[in-house]
Amino acid sequence: MAHDHDQHGHHHHPHTDPHAARHGWWQRVRHQLTPHSHDTASKVDDSLESSRDGLRALWISLAILAATAAAQAVIVVASGSVALLGDTLHNVADALTAVPLTIAFLIGRRAATRAYTYGYGRAEDVAGIVIVAVIAGSAIAAGWTAVDRLIDPAPMSHVPWVAAAGVVGFAGNELVARYRIRVGRRIGSAALVADGLHARADGFTSLAVVAAAGGAAAGWQWADPLVGLAITVAIGYVLRDAAREVYRRLMDAVDPDLVDTAETTLRSVAGVRDVTAVRLRWIGHRLHAEADLVVDADLTLIAAHEVAADAEHQLTHAVPRLRSATVHTDPAGHAGAHHHVTLSHQRRRAADPECDAHRHHDSVATG
Repeated sequence: MAHDHDQHGHHHHPHTDPHAARHGWWQRVRHQLTPHSHDTASKVDDSLESSRDGLRALWISLAILAATAAAQAVIVVASGSVALLGDTLHNVADALTAVPLTIAFLIGRRAATRAYTYGYGRAEDVAGIVIVAVIAGSAIAAGWTAVDRLIDPAPMSHVPWVAAAGVVGFAGNELVARYRIRVGRRIGSAALVADGLHARADGFTSLAVVAAAGGAAAGWQWADPLVGLAITVAIGYVLRDAAREVYRRLMDAVDPDLVDTAETTLRSVAGVRDVTAVRLRWIGHRLHAEADLVVDADLTLIAAHEVAADAEHQLTHAVPRLRSATVHTDPAGHAGAHHHVTLSHQRRRAADPECDAHRHHDSVATG
């Protein structure tokens, strides 16, 4: 049996915890410089998904980042700056990671069909594969250009414009950060606040372009490609996170802590004697679960159903982002799927003892 239940609980997030200030400025700086997760599920919460303001914030943020990258691209062509090329590609790569989230909102809302019985949540995983390929291409292009410029130095032209483009990159990311954080706090979306802080960290990468322009103005031709290599490393972090998350989703991997939470919750339900199996998988940015429980053998069908229904309900409350749970109950003494074949054969043999096909299957099963 399946039961759909959206999560509406409030979760504390380190970005919005008022006590975080006690950890000091160094912890905050270190957090800003730490690569952030690009997992789609971590970028979605109920307040964001259900809020028109939250969805508008995503679209406007993407438009601002796209305009910033376009302005930088024009100056890249004019100046030949490797550092600015890397920062432009970095901004593009980061913006692209939001595409699966957009797909999740647009396509993932379509109702399940007879052909796609689980719905269309996997569409964002398909988009993720394409995005990983694009980000990898961006990293290769930035790194190749930087190495080539180190081997064959060339002066940077339009140095003031390059510096200005770096400032524009910082300003664009900071504008997006402030907007996302403000809207996220207003609608109670920790995910949107976290994405805003991510954009703020990316803005400091753009300031490295200003340093490259300063080095070029001082006659240090190696400064531009060196900064370009540093930014290539930043793109590599984006690529690593995105590729890891896409691979894990394609392999149906989940956080083992979620499985522990599910098992603990199920074992605490009145009437459950044991939990023989728990399976979790992501479909889009929602979790789906299957569980096998052991109950007393003398329970009536209605009583066993009540235990299963209670287990479903408690599970959807305890596991974040769990959309549905399918719970199967086995009577004590006959727990486990290996009993099902025997029970089926016995039942059909009792109904039709002369059936040769049933006898053949039984001999194979016990042979």
